[in-house]
Amino acid sequence: GRPASSLSLPPLPTLPLHGHIDGLLSDRCPTRRTPPLALRVARGRLHARHDHECAGRVLRRLSFPLTTALLQLASSTAVSVFIPVIARDLQIAESQLQWLVSAFSLSSGCFLLLLGRIADLYGRKKLYVAGTLYLGLLSLGCGFGKSATVLYVLRGLQGLGPAAFVPACLGILAHAFPPSRARAIAFATFSAGAPIGGALGTQIGALLTQYTEASWRSPFYLIAGLGVLCAVGGVLIIDPDVPSTEADRRVDWLGGFLVTAGLVLLVFVLGQGSIATDGWRTGYIIAILVVSLVLIGLFIAWQHYLEKNAATQRPPLMKLSMWKRADGKFAAMQVIAFFQWAAFLSWFFWAQVYYEDYMKLSPILTAIRMLPMTITGALCNLFVVLVIARMPLVVLICTGTLVTGIASLLFALIDPAAPYWAFGFPATITAVFGADFVFAAGTIFVAKVSLPHEQSLAGGLFQTLTQLGTAFGLAISTIAFDAIAPVGGGPPPIKAYRVAQWTAFGMAMLCTVIGAVFLRGVGPVGAPDPVVKQTEPDDGAPVETEKIEVYS
Repeated sequence: GRPASSLSLPPLPTLPLHGHIDGLLSDRCPTRRTPPLALRVARGRLHARHDHECAGRVLRRLSFPLTTALLQLASSTAVSVFIPVIARDLQIAESQLQWLVSAFSLSSGCFLLLLGRIADLYGRKKLYVAGTLYLGLLSLGCGFGKSATVLYVLRGLQGLGPAAFVPACLGILAHAFPPSRARAIAFATFSAGAPIGGALGTQIGALLTQYTEASWRSPFYLIAGLGVLCAVGGVLIIDPDVPSTEADRRVDWLGGFLVTAGLVLLVFVLGQGSIATDGWRTGYIIAILVVSLVLIGLFIAWQHYLEKNAATQRPPLMKLSMWKRADGKFAAMQVIAFFQWAAFLSWFFWAQVYYEDYMKLSPILTAIRMLPMTITGALCNLFVVLVIARMPLVVLICTGTLVTGIASLLFALIDPAAPYWAFGFPATITAVFGADFVFAAGTIFVAKVSLPHEQSLAGGLFQTLTQLGTAFGLAISTIAFDAIAPVGGGPPPIKAYRVAQWTAFGMAMLCTVIGAVFLRGVGPVGAPDPVVKQTEPDDGAPVETEKIEVYS
């Protein structure tokens, strides 16, 4: 069969066999038998040396995904805490605030597929270093932005950085850690960076915004420095790229253009439809919506054509057959990721806007109220590491999404006169369950059912759905918010914030239903399973992949 792609990072070193040690010692003293005590001492020293090397390598590897996730989340969601300050400084209408988050998620999500494929073909380390450095430079530009338009454009361009380094990071982890407890720890570490990055970014961003002369510009400067630091760390920690073993390394540029343009236009329409002159009946909104759907349809048709004519055509950007993996459960997981991020980020965004705009709290007081997410997020990922090899996937996913829905429900029923401990605190500690469980377990599941040379692409697809879900959730919840907010201006009533949270609650419950119906029967995904032969759709060559246990 076709050989699997080489690992970007070598596997963890294994201890030499005792017989090999005996041989080494015997070569040094061929005429004298090695005493058992000396042999045990030699073995112990050798094992201790390998344990030390193993521990050092594992720590270096785990620091790599953690800092990557910290950078991604700090640049993506932490900006929410100082958005009201930016709005007051640059005179941005409240209905336009979502674009400071959505523009980043839009470009990041729309380019993940293309850049994930390029990472698989031409080197994950190259894409990782380039993406983190690029993000740092664009963050510096955001700090110097003088108008809302400039900031929108820079935030949109900034999203290309994570679109490059996130799928590259996931591909590196999937190849470096074979299915085992170590892989669960690696992906859980990456997932832990989400709440930690979001919370630390929120806390530090609030402090810098409130107590530095540069105000909201200071957090962007900090993200710029973190991006450069990650780029330098990537050069030093990640092993050199190994050339792809694929025979045909051509890139489907036409497919990349179709899907990127279609998704960009679609998310733009979702964000602008409710605030256009005539709402969704505005002429340019209808025209752009039609064009976006046509482009996405053409992309699907083009991918189908390339996959069916693999012998004579270049490889497709995304094989449609991927969505059928594990009897369609691969597709179900992608849909859950989409709506889970739509629900979680909608809750996160409107909770902070509620605290600052409705309750009139300062950024630092808002950040303190969101702080429990950090502790809960870390504990959630530790829990995933402990149970991923024993607990069925459907239990993890449904539990997480259900608990996230409870957070949105609490804010949908919130009483502004009630103390923080009645609604705000329980919502904050429960909101991250779905995001952490879905991301940690979902990325392990996706890596497990993907082929060796698809790891960055598969990770990029998963990330694409989370980023698009973010933009979709903010757009839909903003539509719900604007439907209640006064048309002629003025402070929005509490009902507007509640309706936005009811929207998030509905999306979280949809995730729970999808998980219960379509993931039913899937066993634990964190344990190593026997390797089985699958037939790849393009050329019929047998390849090695993991078997997913399904309960009857």
